[in-house]
Amino acid sequence: MQKKTWIVAAGLLLGLAACGDSVGEQALFGGGAGALGGAAIGGDPVTGAAVGAAGNIAYCQTYPQRC
Repeated sequence: MQKKTWIVAAGLLLGLAACGDSVGEQALFGGGAGALGGAAIGGDPVTGAAVGAAGNIAYCQTYPQRC
């Protein structure tokens, strides 16, 4: 269980650290982090990818100076 926690944390941090320069890159990085997180906790990686992509795009578009 602890290994999964570290994998999820690393994936989410990596996804947030890599915002991307375009909306496509933002979707790709967020989707990858979400899929990794969903799979690591036993959830649906497709749902995780969709949530991660949407979340990363929203964050990067709202706070471009932080990316």
